[in-house]
Amino acid sequence: SWVAFAAERLRSTPVAVCTVIGFPLGAPLSDVKAREAELVVRDGATEVDMVINVGRLRSGQFDYVQDDIQAVVRAAAAAAPMRSGRRRGVVTKVILETALLTDEEKVIASVLARNAGADFVKTSTGFSSGGATATDVSLMRRAVGPEMGVKASGGVRTREDAERMIAHGATRIGASASVAIMQGTESKSDY
Repeated sequence: SWVAFAAERLRSTPVAVCTVIGFPLGAPLSDVKAREAELVVRDGATEVDMVINVGRLRSGQFDYVQDDIQAVVRAAAAAAPMRSGRRRGVVTKVILETALLTDEEKVIASVLARNAGADFVKTSTGFSSGGATATDVSLMRRAVGPEMGVKASGGVRTREDAERMIAHGATRIGASASVAIMQGTESKSDY
């Protein structure tokens, strides 16, 4: 797999290997997503970004959505290799795809992710229109509290964008423009 390929080449570095589960709209069955999480962690992924089941969330099937997230969180954790008698942690992020949700759905989704044991909530996959907004990051931060990570992903093109997201509660930034951001220039990327 490409995860195994990346993990092998990055083994002696501090770089995390992350992959996505359930792209682009989180529609696969929970068992399929859980098995995929298990397999990618066994292949060397140290982080798993799962897409929330957008259709089920928008249909009000909140128990299903929380169980879906929890299945992936548990499968990723159980597949983590043992080191020094302890399981190495796997970071699980839940992508909400905020451009497709109402503010109320963003809050509900964030709470479901927190209750299911995920480590982060994340704004976007890059599949839909729109990326992170400061308003969405603030909503997500208030919903999950200070203990859970919030990742602003998409549309962060400048240092000012990144600083605004952090000021609104982001603990990580996902940006294809990270080099431009660090150099103080603006990215020309569409996402």
